[in-house]
Amino acid sequence: MGVTVSMLASGSRGNCAVVASARTKILVDAGISCRETFKRMKSRGEDPHSLSAILITHEHSDHIYGLAVLARKLRIPVFMTGRTHQAWARALRDESGERPQLEKLERFEAGRGFQVGDIAVRPFTIPHDAADPVGFTFQAEGTKVGMATDLGYLPRNVCDALRGCDVLVIESNHDLDMLRSGPYPWPVKQRIADRLGHLSNKRLADFFASDYDNRAAFIVLAHLSEENNHPEIARREAEQALAERGGLFQNRVLLAAQSGVLPPIRL
Repeated sequence: MGVTVSMLASGSRGNCAVVASARTKILVDAGISCRETFKRMKSRGEDPHSLSAILITHEHSDHIYGLAVLARKLRIPVFMTGRTHQAWARALRDESGERPQLEKLERFEAGRGFQVGDIAVRPFTIPHDAADPVGFTFQAEGTKVGMATDLGYLPRNVCDALRGCDVLVIESNHDLDMLRSGPYPWPVKQRIADRLGHLSNKRLADFFASDYDNRAAFIVLAHLSEENNHPEIARREAEQALAERGGLFQNRVLLAAQSGVLPPIRL
């Protein structure tokens, strides 16, 4: 079977992906409803009950919206940092008045790897305005997958973590001109463009032109803003930067979407 990466949803209205090996299947984030997660997995011929674990990057609603119901129905381990769990539990308690329970909570720390089945997981700190946000790399069967979204810029630790990836899922959230002229209130625009906000097309292109190792066979542009970006603008900037490094023909650039499932990447 090899390793597969399936992007079920990506954007400000919900994020969810599946990384799978021959024996293990991990759900990365739970930002869409349980019903929609099940529906999108089944549309690709995948059984949600075959999931081995759920991993959470941070507590913002577009990454944890469906978590409570998914965890209750699937009864599989949920991995998150201690501070992320506290922030998630506090937010749900404020909404419902009851402290939520996770039957199989597993806490981890950024920088310390752990194993889920035959997949080696390494979380790394990312710069974002959340309690303890992380990105992940996954290694199995000689393949490395990197995921880094919801980060305002790419510090050295993130660049180092993403070296050697065969599949790279990375944020290309907004076009700076579209953000500046767009409909959002000024404080929101400032938050998005901040170093603890979201990665712009230009900052990603700068990474591709300088610090990227040009290794990945597939690059997935993720968490694109529906208001402040356009898929073809994001693709063009990424491909131009990759071409400067001679990587255009080695790398296949794909676009993750909010409303549709990206066909699985198989390695």
